[in-house]
Amino acid sequence: MSGLHFAAVNAEGIVADLDLLPAAYRVLLKLRAYSEPGGRIEIDQVTIAQMLGLSRAAVNAALRDLDLAQLVKKQRAGVYQLNPMLAAYLSPEDAGFVDRYRKAVTAYQDQLAEKRRRREDVKRRQALKAVS
Repeated sequence: MSGLHFAAVNAEGIVADLDLLPAAYRVLLKLRAYSEPGGRIEIDQVTIAQMLGLSRAAVNAALRDLDLAQLVKKQRAGVYQLNPMLAAYLSPEDAGFVDRYRKAVTAYQDQLAEKRRRREDVKRRQALKAVS
């Protein structure tokens, strides 16, 4: 059998196994929280430092550590890209997953309600036949 086979990857598990600087974990979590669909982040080091209560030098070292781990790449000053494995969405279209999930849950609940209604109708009919 030829072809590529893909398996689900627990990105957080992989990141947890790395020996990153403690500040790097904090910076990575903050960048993920502020990333756009697809993992792009526009934020400067000073802003990251202020949000986390770190020095700019600590943020710079953390970003270097994340770059070495291939988790975050600097595209240009103030613009970073998360590794696709860690990006919240692959594309802006994927960002609608919450709406799709809610619609799917509603549809499922409607199906269950319809099944319950049908069962109750069958029971009523059987009860009426028994009385007749």
